[in-house]
Amino acid sequence: QVQLVESGGGLVQAGGSLRLSCAASGSIFSINAMGWYRQAPGNLRELVATITSGGTTNYADSVEGRFTISRDSAKNAVYLQMSSLKPEDTAVYYCYANVRTKAYLREDYWGQGTQVTVSS
Repeated sequence: QVQLVESGGGLVQAGGSLRLSCAASGSIFSINAMGWYRQAPGNLRELVATITSGGTTNYADSVEGRFTISRDSAKNAVYLQMSSLKPEDTAVYYCYANVRTKAYLREDYWGQGTQVTVSS
């Protein structure tokens, strides 16, 4: 089994910054892509940003230039630096990892989610 634990969410004023962290642990052989998704009330879960094991990043248009994703492969961790936050960024943010387990299965794992609230 693999667990993803997120931290760093909270309440911030519009224009402010937050940094989300996510650490993976458990039966991990290797991790391919990691990323962040978010879900606002009444909306579907949507991609925010992803990063491959080689460091290639991908961002949603709505966060391009404001958010930065990074990872520390030695720690099996992924981070999301969020700046110039807007009220529409308010959502539950979920960490994601595509993992090759020690049983050599490739599976997707999700964190429990962390709330980000941006006040206007």
